[in-house]
Amino acid sequence: MNEKSVVKTIKRKPPKTDDNKWVLRLYVAGQSPKALTAFTNLKKICAEQLEGKYSIEVIDLLINPQRGNEDQILALPTLVRKLPVPVRKIIGDLSDTERVLVGLDLLRVD
Repeated sequence: MNEKSVVKTIKRKPPKTDDNKWVLRLYVAGQSPKALTAFTNLKKICAEQLEGKYSIEVIDLLINPQRGNEDQILALPTLVRKLPVPVRKIIGDLSDTERVLVGLDLLRVD
């Protein structure tokens, strides 16, 4: 039996070059370990990939539960990319950097 190896090509996409910042919302429930990990991972990814052209709004649904309605949040933590459009969502602690970069459309996997 001959197995084919799967080869994937990874291409980095440059951040948007216009003056608009990326608007990111991180929905959490308190300061749980997953929430803190998600925030730390998000800050690291943004610092490395978006070169200061981003804003992060952390929304604690324990304090403001109604805020999750706008983005239809069903699981936590959830990252929502509001801008640039289209809106994208990533659920989890954002520890899989490649998955986050693909989800944010900063990395294309062929």
